[in-house]
Amino acid sequence: MTSDREPAEPRAAARTRIGIDLGGTKIEAILLGSDGQVLDRRRLASPRGNYEATLDAVALLVRELESALATRHGGAPQRLSVGIGIPGAISPATGLVKNANSTWLIGKPLDRDLEQRLARPVRVANDANCFAVSEAVDGAGAGARLVFGVILGTGVGGGIAIEGRTLLGANAIAGEWGHNPLPWPQAGELEGRRCYCGREGCIETFLSGPALESDYRRTSGHALAAAEIARVAADGEAQAEAVMVRYEERLARGLAHVVNLLDPEVIVLGGGLSNIARLYENVPRLWGRFVFSDRVDTRLLPPRHGDSSGVRGAAWLWPPGSDESAP
Repeated sequence: MTSDREPAEPRAAARTRIGIDLGGTKIEAILLGSDGQVLDRRRLASPRGNYEATLDAVALLVRELESALATRHGGAPQRLSVGIGIPGAISPATGLVKNANSTWLIGKPLDRDLEQRLARPVRVANDANCFAVSEAVDGAGAGARLVFGVILGTGVGGGIAIEGRTLLGANAIAGEWGHNPLPWPQAGELEGRRCYCGREGCIETFLSGPALESDYRRTSGHALAAAEIARVAADGEAQAEAVMVRYEERLARGLAHVVNLLDPEVIVLGGGLSNIARLYENVPRLWGRFVFSDRVDTRLLPPRHGDSSGVRGAAWLWPPGSDESAP
């Protein structure tokens, strides 16, 4: 609900900010201190299919966090900066949400509607970009100028952070490597696989969690979750090991393409498959054959903040020292 009084100057915003991860199943909000400490955390189930209820849920979480901070320090609630990560992007052409798997957001002016409800500017970014920002600011990529954040989960996404700031791009799709073709295709890969985006052969159809599981199911006749495939491979099952070797080689090719284009200092893996430890040793050993350089200094690292990176990155959309009272 929009306040009918002029919001106070956000003095606390220089020290504390709100980050929101607007997911398809839950909305998570945190109160993040300037030292990167999470001071408070709230969650609500996403009102699936209901745009107005989604706006109300975000506003409620913001009010609750601001009230909690005021109670902690005494005095009236102050207006804090709000950054929001979404499974999509705001189109520069229309100002409306596009490419969101939370389909009830598509075609809506989410940032403008939230600014009206919250009576302040908000910053909205793709959730993979938020992941990259989080890991660049105070995560695995801290201190690196250019960080590429990878999401390996139900889908395959990516985000680019330069000096701790997200790179949006002219079409708001910077980092969307998952919808490029798998590079240097080998036998059995040339025919491609159908992707939900309508094309065939996308990286996502080879490197997502469901793609890994499908490969194992086709070759073994059994169904296992991705983490279990990695576990039984480590226990010596030949079919699972073969699937993991194929996956690592494909990931090496996909990331070598990124290195050739962006030359990042750090690539951080996120999503469920980022918990497979062998990737961090085997993929850098393989990608040198495809990188156009005499050596590869890019580091492949696990996330420091795990599943919290997205919501933390949303908070860091307002970086320390920025003017948080202006768009």
